Amino acid sequence: MTSSAHATLLAYLDSAGLTHETGARDGEVVVELPGEKKLKTVTSVVVGESALTAVAFVIRNPDENHAQVYRYLLRKNLRLPGAAYAIDPSGDVYVTARLPLAGVDADALDALFGLILDAADSHFNELLALGFLSSMKKEWEWRISRGESLRNLAAFRSLLEAETGVSAPDGAF
Repeated sequence: MTSSAHATLLAYLDSAGLTHETGARDGEVVVELPGEKKLKTVTSVVVGESALTAVAFVIRNPDENHAQVYRYLLRKNLRLPGAAYAIDPSGDVYVTARLPLAGVDADALDALFGLILDAADSHFNELLALGFLSSMKKEWEWRISRGESLRNLAAFRSLLEAETGVSAPDGAF
């Protein structure tokens, strides 16, 4: 069953046009899921003895507001069928999901990767604003003071202008 599920996974990834490579562990495939808010979500998929497990990095350990970040994630866990947010020993945030090998087919994989991508990508900006606002404000002010591009902070423009009282100059994006 393991080799069948692994073959099904590879066939799905090829047909979906998803970039992937063999991982370091037995049965592991590392997949890049293209996102909108987060440019890509790197996902480790391991075909084990009884289940296919997918784990994707979401954000690094927040700089601040840990309780608010974790509360946000725990509330989102209620709406993640078959998946959950988790943290590693360093405090980095991941989303993980498991699929029984008997259920591995193209439709189930499509649903799994859609769920993983949505969990990692759709809440990305909110998580950054909750966990890294102080750093973002410093970067905002530093970039404006030096005439640097603000393109990487464009999604947070109104929040940062309100928080810092410093408006972006014309053409900064």
